[in-house]
Amino acid sequence: MDERTLRELELLAVAKLYGLAGPPAPPAEPAEPAIAAPAPEAPSRPAPPAAPAAPVRFARSPREAPVAAEGAPVEGVESMDWEALRAAVRDCRRCGLCEKRKQAVFGVGHPAGPWLFVGEGPGADEDEKGEPFVGQAGKLLDSMLAAAGLARGRDAYIANVVKCRPPGNRVPLPEEAAACAPWLDRQIELVAPRLIVALGKTAAQRLTGSEASLASLRGRLHAYRGTPVVVTYHPAYLLRNLPDKARAWEDLLFARRAFADAAASP
Repeated sequence: MDERTLRELELLAVAKLYGLAGPPAPPAEPAEPAIAAPAPEAPSRPAPPAAPAAPVRFARSPREAPVAAEGAPVEGVESMDWEALRAAVRDCRRCGLCEKRKQAVFGVGHPAGPWLFVGEGPGADEDEKGEPFVGQAGKLLDSMLAAAGLARGRDAYIANVVKCRPPGNRVPLPEEAAACAPWLDRQIELVAPRLIVALGKTAAQRLTGSEASLASLRGRLHAYRGTPVVVTYHPAYLLRNLPDKARAWEDLLFARRAFADAAASP
C-alpha cells in the first residue's frame, strides 16, 4: 500500500472521529466530469501506472528559535521541581494579570508526557476551575487527542503561555508572555517532551520566535531549545471557524509523523 493510500485512510479515520463526513477536501479546482471518458483515438490503451507519492518531508526552520525575552529573572527557577514550581506560579505577581485573576492556572497532564500542548492563556472557565482547556475548547482538544490515540492524563501535558486570565479573554501582551516565560520554560524542561504542539498564534510566536502569520508557520517543523515544534490552530478558534477543522487535522497528522520521526532519532 503506497504512502498516498495510507494517508487517505489515516485522514478518513481521523475525520470520522472528529465528526466530519470524510477527509479534508482538496483545494477547489475547475469542475470536470466525475468519471473521465477514455480517449477516442485509443480506447483500448491501458492507463499508465500512477506515479508514486512523494515521501513526506519535514521543512525545518533555518535556525533554532530564540528564547522569548524575559523580565526580571526568577532566582532558582532552574532547580525547581514540580511542587516548587507550582507554588511559585500560584504566588506569582510578575505582571498585572495577577490583579484580577481568581487563581493561576498551572498546567495538567502527564508530568513526563512525550507530547506537550501549549495554548495561549486561561479563559473564564479555566480561571474558575484552575485547569487549562476546560469547557467547549477543552472538549475539542480532548477529541483531537483521542483521534491521535492520546489522552491528557496519560500521554500529554497541557500548559499555557500565560498562567493568569487576561481581562475579557484578550490576547496576552508581549510583556505578559515575557513575565511568564520562566514558568513555561521550566515546565518544558521538566516534561522533556519529544514534541511540542503550539496551539494558536500566541503560542506559535512564543515558541518559534517568529511574528509571521499562523498560516505560514503551519506545515513546517520548528524547534524550541532542541525540541521539535508543530504549529496549529487554537481549539477556541476552531469552534468559531469550522472550515479550518480539516486543516487542523492535517496539522495533527503532520505532528504524528514528526513525533514518529523524533522517536526514531537516536
